[in-house]
Amino acid sequence: MEMTTALWSFALVVGLLTLTPGLDTALILRTSALGHRRQAWGVVLGIQTGTLLWGALTSAGVTALLTASQLGYEILRWAGAAYLVWMGVGMLRSRAHPEPEETVAADTPADTPAHGPADGLAAGWRRGLLTNLLNPKVGVFYVAVLPQFIPAGAPHFAAGVALTCVHVVEGLLWSTVLVGFAQVLRGWLRRPSARRAMDRVTGLAVVGFGVKLAVSD
Repeated sequence: MEMTTALWSFALVVGLLTLTPGLDTALILRTSALGHRRQAWGVVLGIQTGTLLWGALTSAGVTALLTASQLGYEILRWAGAAYLVWMGVGMLRSRAHPEPEETVAADTPADTPAHGPADGLAAGWRRGLLTNLLNPKVGVFYVAVLPQFIPAGAPHFAAGVALTCVHVVEGLLWSTVLVGFAQVLRGWLRRPSARRAMDRVTGLAVVGFGVKLAVSD
């Protein structure tokens, strides 16, 4: 398999994975739809940073430890599950106890940019990065799939990182579509009732992902 063929083949596989709705999609849509555009892009960049790290670690052979060490995998799995449940419960609690400034925000024109610490790029980046890195299934996916697309004789690390960059680019393109779509609905979703519904749905989904990660084999 030549490198060009490997890139196109890997792009097809991870493209289908990128388009499949999941935790990343829910976080990006929820953050962007609630008016936190900068934080949404922080989430996007954090997720893609995590993807790049998983790819680099896999190319270096480090993530093979996940499949070789049951204890290491279990520790990461339970840490990821606890983080997702904590994050999901936080979303549900924020709707049960809305902050006073939400009433003001609901009366603000839809095209007014949101500001404040909660809307920071860095906060979104941390959330996206932790969500990605604490999901051991991403590492296992890369361990199982990435080496199969590295051509024989090609520099293993460089080829692996190049393939991972294809995944990152596709993720950025699809995230652009998601953020744009959420912005279209932003005016409606700034209503308090819509915001509560959005956080309830997303919070339950995130908790569900965490529970699924905890009970899965």
